[in-house]
Amino acid sequence: MSPAHDELPATALEFLGLPLTATFTTLRPDGTPHVTPVRFTFDASTGLARVTTRARARKARNVAAGGAAARVALCQADGFRWLTLEGRATVGDDPVRLADAVARYTARYRTAPPAPPDLVVVEIAVDRVLSLGLRPGLRGRT
Repeated sequence: MSPAHDELPATALEFLGLPLTATFTTLRPDGTPHVTPVRFTFDASTGLARVTTRARARKARNVAAGGAAARVALCQADGFRWLTLEGRATVGDDPVRLADAVARYTARYRTAPPAPPDLVVVEIAVDRVLSLGLRPGLRGRT
């Protein structure tokens, strides 16, 4: 399935609200994938996914090196249920955007994210969604 973010079914939005970890895939400057576990948030009204991290983290440096063409993927899985959010990413340290990302993270995971001095937010403008096992009535583990 690849609907626009504003067309996601309720089961997908419910799944994205669970306090689960996801894998975050970025591309290194040499084109090879870098995959790391992350916690993230998704705002269906804007289609933005957010990941907070350190500025010196490989994932942040990969996004920065990719410039306007930086494409990434977030994949949240629970048993055989999974959902992937793909899109273009930017990384920044704007205090307003960081505060918003931290507030959303805290609401989803019921704890504040780590707060290193070089905290940044990776924002992903989601333009593709893929999933499996998120039909109504198919619950899996939660």
